[in-house]
Amino acid sequence: MRYLAGIDIGGTKCAVTVGKETGTGIEILYKEKFPTPDAPEEAVEKLVSVLREMLREHPEVNLSAVGVSCGSPLDSEKGLILCPPNLPNWDRIDVVTPFMEAFGVPAAVQNDANACALAEWLWGAGKGARNMVFLTFGTGLGAGLILDGKLYTGTNDMAGEAGHVRLAEDGPEGYGKRGSFEGFCSGGGIARAAVPRVKEWLAAGRTTAILDRGQAPEEVTTQDVGLAAQNGDELALSILRDTGRMLGRGLAMLMDLLNPQRIVIGSIFLRQEEILRGPMEEIIQREALSYTREVCEVVPAGLGEQLGDYAALSVAGNLLQKGMER
Repeated sequence: MRYLAGIDIGGTKCAVTVGKETGTGIEILYKEKFPTPDAPEEAVEKLVSVLREMLREHPEVNLSAVGVSCGSPLDSEKGLILCPPNLPNWDRIDVVTPFMEAFGVPAAVQNDANACALAEWLWGAGKGARNMVFLTFGTGLGAGLILDGKLYTGTNDMAGEAGHVRLAEDGPEGYGKRGSFEGFCSGGGIARAAVPRVKEWLAAGRTTAILDRGQAPEEVTTQDVGLAAQNGDELALSILRDTGRMLGRGLAMLMDLLNPQRIVIGSIFLRQEEILRGPMEEIIQREALSYTREVCEVVPAGLGEQLGDYAALSVAGNLLQKGMER
């Protein structure tokens, strides 16, 4: 039995979690959230303080490792956060050493997509796979890669930026690029794609449940599209089916490049799988090599909506696993 600590650093909120590994997975025991302090040094100090107090209140916890999850870019070897977009003041901030010094255990940091990939590989839908791709498919689109039984991060922790790949010459913008995988397959991208479609629909004199709250087309959110689609709205269904087709195009590319056993997808795919899967599989069948698609299954995240709670813990779990393999 091992106890792990997970530190999740976000642009608006931070979380400290303690979990206990079991024979089949991990059990979250304690968790505390708080707004992210403005100064990074203050934030790190508070994260250490919250974890210290948590362990003081629960003396039965004998901590084995600490894992940190945050946005990219970062330097996982040196334990540094390098000014990610949601943490612009975090310039070369060491988030590993303070935890090692405070608790006398190993610590590591990974970006959030890699952390989610590790969580699904260790305890979720990717368990048992030697080659696995995880796609976030949330606010943005990022990928975490498990290749040949280990996390692959690339030369400088930038592997897996699938969202930046261009899938079409034009399309909604994502990751600063029109027609990108993230532009088509992310929360922001779906909302941006919906605006002109809603305007055209209204100009043709038709109504749509996407505007059920009475908002202007420019105010449409991905949630509006999703709820309308679930209620059978024709326009919303059309938008999500188009998203499914572009998702299939991106997945076919990943299958042919990486030849994974499993592609695990979180967030929006979890909620809209029934609508997205048919168009997605139609394109995969057409675009991917038969030898790659036939050995790869596409599945929703096994840890569900709680995946984020497990992500940072998995960084600690993977660190210990790597140590045992040495």
